[in-house]
Amino acid sequence: MSNLPYRTFNSDQLEKIGNTVIYLAEKIPFLSKTKLLKLLYILDEISIKKSGIPFLNLTYKVWKFGPVSEELFIDLSSDSTLLSRYITRDFDGNHIKPIKAFEDEEFSDNDIILLDFVIEKFGQQSAKELVSYTHRINAPWYQTAKENAVLELLENEQINNTEYIVNMEQIIAHDQRKLEIYRDYLECH
Repeated sequence: MSNLPYRTFNSDQLEKIGNTVIYLAEKIPFLSKTKLLKLLYILDEISIKKSGIPFLNLTYKVWKFGPVSEELFIDLSSDSTLLSRYITRDFDGNHIKPIKAFEDEEFSDNDIILLDFVIEKFGQQSAKELVSYTHRINAPWYQTAKENAVLELLENEQINNTEYIVNMEQIIAHDQRKLEIYRDYLECH
């Protein structure tokens, strides 16, 4: 795995990511790759907003339909290697299907509550609606794109992706306590 062009995950991280995808795919019919990637981002955003601690702690890049975890995008765009023990895709490759049951060892009660909240609030929205939500003015994707002078290029489809990392600290910049919790968490993980 070390020759892959992206970050690798330890077994606990991968278990949580894989089982999160299973949970979402079990609860949301016809879960597409784009919709899944948006829901994973939304889980991290809401978790950071609530507690200062990311749900999955993925790195998100500023892409046209971003924020996107490049590692998971690549994995879901070809023959899965990272998630191959957890999911498959249907015959046309567009919809995610779990291949084993959800295992909750990596999840707290609060994690399950957050998963259910995101499913209830965002699960029925289309991928396009979720992209709009993650691109809202003052959201981390929007702010990072604007600060790096790529917002207009992405919106006008002059470019499709960037290497800029979405600054998740923006979510809690106004709350010093949560900001310290977030920074401490990142230092340890």
